[in-house]
Amino acid sequence: MSRFDELKQHLRTHQYTWLITGVAGFIGSNLLESLLQLNQKVVGLDNFATGYQHNIDQALTDAGRDPGDGDFRFIEGDICDPETCRQTCSGIDYVLHQAALGSVPRSIEDPLRTHRANIDGFLNMLLAARDAGVRRFVYAASSSTYGDHPDLPKVEENIGQPLSPYAVTKLVNELYASVFARTYGFKTIGLRYFNIFGKRQDPDGAYAAVIPKWIASLIARQTVYINGDGETSRDFCYIDNTIQMNLLSAMAEDPAALDQVYNVALNDRTSLTRLFEMIQERLLERMPGLERVEPVYRDFRAGDVRHSQADIGKAQRLLGYAPSHRIGEGLDAAMDWYVSVLS
Repeated sequence: MSRFDELKQHLRTHQYTWLITGVAGFIGSNLLESLLQLNQKVVGLDNFATGYQHNIDQALTDAGRDPGDGDFRFIEGDICDPETCRQTCSGIDYVLHQAALGSVPRSIEDPLRTHRANIDGFLNMLLAARDAGVRRFVYAASSSTYGDHPDLPKVEENIGQPLSPYAVTKLVNELYASVFARTYGFKTIGLRYFNIFGKRQDPDGAYAAVIPKWIASLIARQTVYINGDGETSRDFCYIDNTIQMNLLSAMAEDPAALDQVYNVALNDRTSLTRLFEMIQERLLERMPGLERVEPVYRDFRAGDVRHSQADIGKAQRLLGYAPSHRIGEGLDAAMDWYVSVLS
């Protein structure tokens, strides 16, 4: 039995109270669904800057819960308000901090707004969690922290210079977390996400992630654009692997596993051209009426790294991480959801 299977068995018989910031977002709502399925109590915080009420509603439905269920309480509020953070952390056992303004391009266009949410908001939450005496604070870090470091696969201890304001904010999060461990003894775990995808990931808007955006475009018979020559590659990681890492991190008891950052990925690399082919193949199987098309290549996007692949040995060794989905399996699961929602 894997460590994650053991953890799920424990949670089904031991109820804790969890706080998910950014609960109305893609990752936050999937965490909500999983925790409710494991008989946990959840408090969710969101200001709907990038999240949606329908994500929460669907998470509750998929978990077999009603909106008035006593195991979930929603608070509409902003992590940029210290008092909101203090009130929300009261009585919480575990914090899963997902709230942030993502997107490299958005941070380049509006660095001040990204700074406020990702640094000021992060520090507010860190202070509130420390003062409330929560058992563990797990936060969404980012693969963007590796910046211009050329080595592959990416190893947690070796980073380069940030390439965007967004990357700077995520690096600062890690620095604050480390200082809180040394100064206050408040141990956290940061999760460097690598291109997470899955159900409830928003396909709309200028900053939509590539997988849902391409799926939606193909279903709508619109042109799919690839930034660059198509050889840019990423370590795409399905949402179930991300959920596993959040819960393993929150419940970690080994002192060596705390005050650490971990890659959340597969130690794999898929080019954008190959990703497009994999998406189109799966859509054609599910929607025979679609025509096979070719993508349109255009200029590289500012702030993007050329290749990304993560070493996951540290997470495997210290947390017992065992990815449940490779990219093909994740695309199969995600595709069913997107076809049902968008077609």
